Amino acid sequence: MSLRRLAKEQPESFVFTDEHQARAEKIIAKYPAGYQASAVIPLLDLAQRQDRWVTKPAIEYIAAMLDMDVIRVLEVATFYTMFNLNPVGKSHIQVCTNLPCMLRGCADVVRACEDKLGVKFGGTTADGDFTLSEVECAGACVNAPIVAVDDDYYEDLDYESMGKLIDAIKAGNPPSPGSATGRQGAAPAGDRKSLTEDPTPTYSARDWAAAKQKFEEAQEAARKAKENA
Repeated sequence: MSLRRLAKEQPESFVFTDEHQARAEKIIAKYPAGYQASAVIPLLDLAQRQDRWVTKPAIEYIAAMLDMDVIRVLEVATFYTMFNLNPVGKSHIQVCTNLPCMLRGCADVVRACEDKLGVKFGGTTADGDFTLSEVECAGACVNAPIVAVDDDYYEDLDYESMGKLIDAIKAGNPPSPGSATGRQGAAPAGDRKSLTEDPTPTYSARDWAAAKQKFEEAQEAARKAKENA
């Protein structure tokens, strides 16, 4: 795991908006008294959704809300890569480059991002619209290559479809999340390879009373045969 540090440049302060403050208090109320520290991850996520990244003042603010040492909240924020410790653009493109995505052609997806955006991993476009990040395993290997754009997953991508996705986001008309090839969920690509026959049973209803009688007659015949042996 790479070393994760807070950004050198930080805002002077942080405070939840009234809406987010109410949501934070509602989240904390889910936990029993004395266990409010359990809300640290959802509150960090809430802070990130407000400012697009997790700042040092936000960590300190949340620590105070949850009556935690600041270092404890910092440990959580720096451990989970879902938390952005540096400012990100309006759209955060996260490309998975782990083994399944690599085998399925993520290098072409990365190249498309670099060609379209003019930045490398860790970079943000000059207009602040896009940040490009590398992630390890998006957890959707069956639909590799995978790209996460903020909360949405786009799957089965290649150079061309990744370029079209970026163009659509720029135009303010992003497509629905899911497969770029149109396959449903994690269904196999192409025609069905299994379950090609109707699995509905064709057996007629069994006469259980007759079956029981036949079984008992067989048991009785076996008993008599044993006695006469």
